[in-house]
Amino acid sequence: FDTILLAVDQSEPSDRAVDVARDLAAMSGGAVHLLHIREIEVIVGKAGGMFELETDEDVESLLKKEISVLREGNVKLTVDVRRVHESEAARTIVEVPDEVGAGVVVMGSRGQSPLAALVLGSTAYKVLHAARRPVLIVP
Repeated sequence: FDTILLAVDQSEPSDRAVDVARDLAAMSGGAVHLLHIREIEVIVGKAGGMFELETDEDVESLLKKEISVLREGNVKLTVDVRRVHESEAARTIVEVPDEVGAGVVVMGSRGQSPLAALVLGSTAYKVLHAARRPVLIVP
C-alpha cells in the first residue's frame, strides 16, 4: 500500500488501528494519511445552533498521541482534520481515499455493542459497506 488512510477517534479500537496502520506502512514502505473527523451537532428549533462534539484540546491531545505512535515506526505521515455534520462522517471517510490515493482504509470498530451498532448504525459499518477500497476494521 503506497498510502494508507487511517481514520481515528477517541476510542481504544482506534488506538489499536494506529498500531496496525503503522505496521502496514512499515512493511509496505507506504505513507499514512491520518484523518480525524470533528463531528458537528446541529440543534434544530427556536434556539437552534451548532456545536462540536470535541474541544480543540481533545483533538490536539488525540493527534499528538497518534502522531507519536506513527513516528515511532518512521512512517511518512500527513494529518487531515475535517469538520463535518455527524451524519456525514462515514461519507467523508469513504471519499478521502479517492482524494489522497489511498489503497486501504484502516479504522477502529469504536466498540459499540452489536445491538447499538444495529439500532444506531456505526460509522465503521457504513464505511465498510460504502467504501470503494479495502477496509480493515480493528476491534
